[in-house]
Amino acid sequence: MIPFSPPRMDQKIVDEVVDTLWSGWITTGPKTKKFEKMLTAYGGHAATLCVSSASAGLELMLRWFGVGPGDEVILPAYTYAATANVVVHCGARVVFVDSDTDFNIRPDAIRKAITPRTKVIMPVDIAGWPCDYNAINDLVKEPQIRSLFQPANPEQEKLQRILILSDAAHSIGGEYHGIRTGRLTDITVYSFHAVKNLTTAEGGAVCLNLPAPFDHDLLYRDLNAKSLHGQTKDALAKTQLGGWRYDIIEPGYKYNMTDIQASMGIIELERYNDDMLVRRKHIFDRYTAAFSSFPRAELPLYENDERKSSYHVYLLRIRNISEAQRDAIIRGIFSRNVAVNVHFIPLPLMTYYRNAGYRIEDYPVAYDNFSREISLPVFYDLTDPMTDTVIDAVVSAVGEVMG
Repeated sequence: MIPFSPPRMDQKIVDEVVDTLWSGWITTGPKTKKFEKMLTAYGGHAATLCVSSASAGLELMLRWFGVGPGDEVILPAYTYAATANVVVHCGARVVFVDSDTDFNIRPDAIRKAITPRTKVIMPVDIAGWPCDYNAINDLVKEPQIRSLFQPANPEQEKLQRILILSDAAHSIGGEYHGIRTGRLTDITVYSFHAVKNLTTAEGGAVCLNLPAPFDHDLLYRDLNAKSLHGQTKDALAKTQLGGWRYDIIEPGYKYNMTDIQASMGIIELERYNDDMLVRRKHIFDRYTAAFSSFPRAELPLYENDERKSSYHVYLLRIRNISEAQRDAIIRGIFSRNVAVNVHFIPLPLMTYYRNAGYRIEDYPVAYDNFSREISLPVFYDLTDPMTDTVIDAVVSAVGEVMG
């Protein structure tokens, strides 16, 4: 069986993790701080806080911005549950909007959804393809949109507009107009989950890129405390001579990354652009070359003059099929010993959100994208012969189902 997306593991990662284990420092410590600095240099944003997951990072930033009951957060209906669940955790209302044919959120749909209760917009870079950030950033700065914003705490007073909180769980290394994700908007959150391009097994990072008058050094210290139960010193700071005493300044959360996780991230980031992204693009290009002569294949966007993907997920759509036919095709691919997936089931189709009153009929493009989509295997150790096997399995399964 060709798997869908196993993590890359090799001796360099093993050696770095073993070095951490022997160091005696396995929780948040010097390697986590090193990884944060590396991420900041890579993305070009102002500061980075590593956390236990992208979900933790998104929720941390919503709570920092004061999002709560009575507030609204706009996000795409086409995303993983984490994007919406963190809004629910904060007690705010999720406002779904439709997608475009590139799978990403539509700026015109965002505009129509903004109300005086809107506090945050959460674009999602589906499959690693960056959203149209110029359009989204410009939108929230328009005088008529700013006039709707009703600040309710000091952070909102400083910003004086809707916050853009990018869910870039898929898109580290993606680019928009030559700028890497991380500094495309106010705040960007990465995921380093096991199936991501760059993995720390579990983990994530918050990339800070807020405008003046925000002080990113102060903000980093504040968020570091919030991620450690509101503690004014992390474990590394308390090792300094006489540095044992600390304070609890708020009831914070347990969102910190460990040095074991950061060890994996350090190795992966060091070789990310020149190795991991090169390999993944090669796989994308092989799929595109093969399927471009297959009339039923609708190929994903992953590179043009404006944007470059991180090549995270290859979102193949099959033309003129129903959801049931797509599911039958997937069963046929699995029967040929190839694992595939679907990214994603739109959230209005999920029981919780359906019961909350959301209707998939309100998001027709999201549903159409989902109903015809098959995510193909993309991982570092996927060889060219294995890629050919995937291609043959897809073509054969489509022919079997569609005739």
